[in-house]
Amino acid sequence: MSIEKNELHPRNKHRSRYDFPELIKKLPELRPFVAVNPYGDESIDFSNPMAVRLLNQALLKHFYQIDHWDIPEGYLCPPIPGRADYVHYLADLLASVNAGAVPQGGKIKGLDIGIGANCIYPIIGHQEYGWSFVGSDVDSYAIKSAKNLATINPALSASVFPRLQAHKNQIFKGILKPGELFDFTMCNPPFHASAEEASAGSQRKVRNLGTQRGKTPVLNFGGQQAELWCEGGEVGFIRKMIQESETIGKQCFWFSTLVSKSMHLPFIYTALDRVNPVQIRTIEMAQGQKISRFLAWTFLTTEEQERWKADRWSPKK
Repeated sequence: MSIEKNELHPRNKHRSRYDFPELIKKLPELRPFVAVNPYGDESIDFSNPMAVRLLNQALLKHFYQIDHWDIPEGYLCPPIPGRADYVHYLADLLASVNAGAVPQGGKIKGLDIGIGANCIYPIIGHQEYGWSFVGSDVDSYAIKSAKNLATINPALSASVFPRLQAHKNQIFKGILKPGELFDFTMCNPPFHASAEEASAGSQRKVRNLGTQRGKTPVLNFGGQQAELWCEGGEVGFIRKMIQESETIGKQCFWFSTLVSKSMHLPFIYTALDRVNPVQIRTIEMAQGQKISRFLAWTFLTTEEQERWKADRWSPKK
């Protein structure tokens, strides 16, 4: 009998415990990394980067029909259940202004700010809802990896388009083309304000996993500089995103970003007040003991939203 993780979104495919026998069928290479833990359950050592990477490969094969997935050494290997939650709650956000129906298909276009080498949000968003994606990143090697993933997986090749952000101090500028429209943006911003802060966070993560005591910490989920930290940290990054969003406010229906720490919300709300969006939403998501959230805002008036939906979301179009 599978035990559901009731805190995950109802449509999240990862609400049950990992079915390791089934995952091993999909990816036999995972077998050596699976063992019975002290609680009597099959699991992997989540402090082992190779085990985490193979688990992701198996999950993507089993649940999302992605046969070819890998990332370059040292790049962020994301925990898939939490990433899926953001996608599903974003779908609910779109549905909330569309009579409860999630708009689906390739005409629904998202912008993933910081697609990374793993391409995980476009993979889940496309395989679950048929959406198409542009993904931006300041790291040319990450963009190369994401393009490769989109090319070698037929399901993604016509729907996922990574773009290099050539100007590291810009977010939307240089990515959006004139007149290009997006139904939503999404972002998992860098958490930390410096390399030292990111390193300290990694060491805490290793200690919490209860492994590798006394050793140099290994980043089980990896991460390059642009994935882990930026000047000003999370608040600084999101403030910049908000400022730039005002200049392209009519090119996107919903802007959104994850916010890792609730203590950052007052500063981000202040930044939003300065650009005066029509509507702001704060959506909470629970994953295990952790409460996370994302913020969404729109500059479209009610009339503009109705025209947008008629032009882009209507099944007849």
